[in-house]
Amino acid sequence: MSAGAGRLRELHHGRAAVDPLVLPGPWDAASARVFADAGFEALATPSAGVAASLGYADGEGTPPAEMFAAIARITRAVDVPVTADVEAGYGLSAKELVERLLEAGAVGCNLEDSDPASRRLREPQRQADWLAEVRAEAGDALVLNARVDTFLRGDRTTAAAVERGRLYAAAGADCVYPIMAPPAQLAELAEQIGLPINALCKAGGPAPVELGAFGASRVTFGGGLHLQAMASLTELAASLSRPARG
Repeated sequence: MSAGAGRLRELHHGRAAVDPLVLPGPWDAASARVFADAGFEALATPSAGVAASLGYADGEGTPPAEMFAAIARITRAVDVPVTADVEAGYGLSAKELVERLLEAGAVGCNLEDSDPASRRLREPQRQADWLAEVRAEAGDALVLNARVDTFLRGDRTTAAAVERGRLYAAAGADCVYPIMAPPAQLAELAEQIGLPINALCKAGGPAPVELGAFGASRVTFGGGLHLQAMASLTELAASLSRPARG
């Protein structure tokens, strides 16, 4: 087992309700160092932030080679475990996906269950079979976070998310990510699926500690931290472009 993967897997369990695993999302090596130096125990790259930093749109708009190269630069920059958002897998076979993740130094991955092109949900058993292939290729070397997109693109019911979550758990997922799930439903989802639940922390929404109290074991930010950083940079650029007053 990869030591990094084992450590990341351990961090998902035995946590107090007010102490979820908080995984900031670095988009490059410099931002990764900032978060690691701040004391975070692990990091989770966001596809949106990395894509934007490379000049591409989110939704598998980034050429896979560039995405994995960016992940590698991030993992080389820090000594903490890094899990990578690799969207829907870029059309790669499970074997190639796992090989490229491990070569990049990632010890976990996030895989979503909707198609980036059509923006439609994949058939749940088909997605579970795909996740099982990834698990078989990775063994214990990757922490698998299975994203459930029913609240984003489905019927937004707890039952629909639980159906998929249970299939993904049976396929070998370590964690389930019902993105955009109402915070009040997180505890029920965790109980019925039987795995740690990843919650999305959004600007203006509940803070990580509050999401933990709602039932999340793990909290990520998607591309939100990159957007906040770019907003600050935009303000700085505007201030520099203003004429000086004599």
